[in-house]
Amino acid sequence: MKNPGQKYRLAILASGGGSNAANFMDYFYDHPKIMVSLVVSNNASAGVLEKASAYGVDSRVLAAPAWEDKHAVLALFDSYGIDAIVLAGYMRLIPGWLIHKYPNKIFNIHPALLPGFGGKGMYGIFVHRAVIQSGAKRTGITIHLVNERYDEGPILFQESIPVYPDDTPERLARRVQRLEHKYYPIVVEEEVCSRK
Repeated sequence: MKNPGQKYRLAILASGGGSNAANFMDYFYDHPKIMVSLVVSNNASAGVLEKASAYGVDSRVLAAPAWEDKHAVLALFDSYGIDAIVLAGYMRLIPGWLIHKYPNKIFNIHPALLPGFGGKGMYGIFVHRAVIQSGAKRTGITIHLVNERYDEGPILFQESIPVYPDDTPERLARRVQRLEHKYYPIVVEEEVCSRK
């Protein structure tokens, strides 16, 4: 339980450009109850690191070998007082020990309506291509809790949009990303504030 006036601290894990991460940092900038305290990337050249710097948020690069030192990673999160973790285009499976440290406190977003079009290798443009090739009439976003299997954690929220006959994967990706930016921080905010 947080003390009155003490903000709930989020860490964001991202591997790429960081549009969702930047959206979170913007949404929670000067928020009365929640703050983004740390951005972690497994990619030293990820654009998300520059975005974190622009928002004055500390960032760290943890490449694959760093995740083998469980105690060092947990100590990093502890040093920032992290209460929950948001995955924003993070391209690695989260280790079980981190999930056990933050039970039901690690959030992810998937650019399709799970359980369809999920699992290993289903990310980014690959998802939108598969949706179009399948002939699906609708797609959207799924915000879910993270467990030890790709895209199989409990679903918290879904929102859908139509798939148009002339959609390309790139066009569909842009429309789905608008849903991500609109809903992801709001759903995390509701979850976090309801647990405080």
